[in-house]
Amino acid sequence: MRIWMMASSAMLSLLAACAPTATRPPLTSSAHIDLPRFMGEWHVIGRIDYLGERGDVASEDVYRLNKNGDVATVYRYRKSFDASDKVKTLSSTGLVQADPSNAVWRIRFFGIFKADYLVLEVADDYSWALIGQPSRKLAWIFGREAVMPDALYSNLIEKMRGYGYDTSKILRVAQIAQQVGQPGFHE
Repeated sequence: MRIWMMASSAMLSLLAACAPTATRPPLTSSAHIDLPRFMGEWHVIGRIDYLGERGDVASEDVYRLNKNGDVATVYRYRKSFDASDKVKTLSSTGLVQADPSNAVWRIRFFGIFKADYLVLEVADDYSWALIGQPSRKLAWIFGREAVMPDALYSNLIEKMRGYGYDTSKILRVAQIAQQVGQPGFHE
């Protein structure tokens, strides 16, 4: 069931990416990504909710650079912090596009579905990253640490607004049980 939901979500995202945007300029990135530094665990601190990740907590993307230049990606998540709820995973492949910035990717799910992925910005020390999609229908705020200070999160939300996102749609993701039910975190 989860695979079907992810496939459906990927297909909807693909269709949404092809839909014309209103009067906003195209989403672009000025980031230059050092791929080896970008690899590793990224906690999903915030995201625009969609079917594929709806209700997920303690979610993270784990990236590993393959010899051919593609990025093996594993999305790890749970549905609750209940001890009986085991970590689930979903694999995909990041296809880094021929662009000297390494910021433009296509994510391939199940070998057939593809979705655009754009690294909008990354901290100098690679402690956080902002991820978008050209349609602006999906966005993620990533952090290397599971808990992000409120002030930094607010700053990153403002950065997303600067990229033309409706930041009221970005939900803060609980990464530890103590965050569940706290102001600003999704239920």
